[in-house]
Amino acid sequence: MPIDFNQLRDFIEAIAKTDITELAIKEGDFELTLQKTSPHTTNTTYTISTPLPVAIDTPEVVKPIETKSNIPPEKSTPVKKTDNWVEITSPMVGTFYSASAPGEAPFVAVGDRISTGQIVCIIEAMKLMNEIEAEVSGEVMEITVKNGEPVEYGQTLLWIAPQ
Repeated sequence: MPIDFNQLRDFIEAIAKTDITELAIKEGDFELTLQKTSPHTTNTTYTISTPLPVAIDTPEVVKPIETKSNIPPEKSTPVKKTDNWVEITSPMVGTFYSASAPGEAPFVAVGDRISTGQIVCIIEAMKLMNEIEAEVSGEVMEITVKNGEPVEYGQTLLWIAPQ
C-alpha cells in the first residue's frame, strides 16, 4: 500500500481530533499503527514497520537550537526553590507555547493559582498541538521556558507550589 506524507499527516490529524485511541493499518509488508498514550496530553505515538518514501518539494531551513552556552545571561531576580515545589515537565520533545495563539494571553503566569487538570501550556510536536495539564493545584512560582523555545523530554517547564 503506497502512502505519501500527506496521507500520513491526514491520519495523524484525524486521530488527534477524535476519541479514537488506536488505529492500525496493515497491507502486505506495510504496517502502520497510530496510538494515543497519555490522558494528560493529546500525544500520539507512531510505529511504522517499513520505511515510507517521502517526497520533499523544497528544502527546509533549519535554525540552530539555542543552548545555555550561546544565550546571554538575563538579569533577573533568582527564585529560591523550596523542597515542596512540584515541577511540571515536558512529556515529549517539541516547541513550548505559553498561549493558544500568537497575541493571545498566556495560559498561566507567575503568581497565578491553578487547579488540577487546568491547561498550563502547549507543546507542539510533529505539527500536533499537545495541551499540557497541571497534575497538582497550587501557585505558579516559575516558568522556566520562553514562548517558542524548543524543549526536551523531561525538561522542567513550570514550578508549582502545591496548595
